[in-house]
Amino acid sequence: MPIYNKLVGDQIPEIIERTGKKISTRVLHEEEYITELRKKSFEELREYMETTTKEDAIEELADLLEIIHAFSEYHGSSIEVVEQVRQKKAEERGRFKEKVFLIEVED
Repeated sequence: MPIYNKLVGDQIPEIIERTGKKISTRVLHEEEYITELRKKSFEELREYMETTTKEDAIEELADLLEIIHAFSEYHGSSIEVVEQVRQKKAEERGRFKEKVFLIEVED
């Protein structure tokens, strides 16, 4: 029997059980949850980095966005507030549309 020991989406246990398999789960405490959510964010980012098609990239970006939603809720906020902060920072610092690559700054 494979052992996963990782954070999964809320409906994954039900999906697995529908295949006739028996599973074991538990609900994480707050400190465990944020630790596992952080691990999951790196897992999903790695999966995005390994994609080779546009479709797979979009799937992984959706997973990353779901994690960002969870992070914002964990920190007592919302994705709307995160988006407002993102927009403000984009206005102040710009975005990444022009693909600027900083090489060096002379003192």
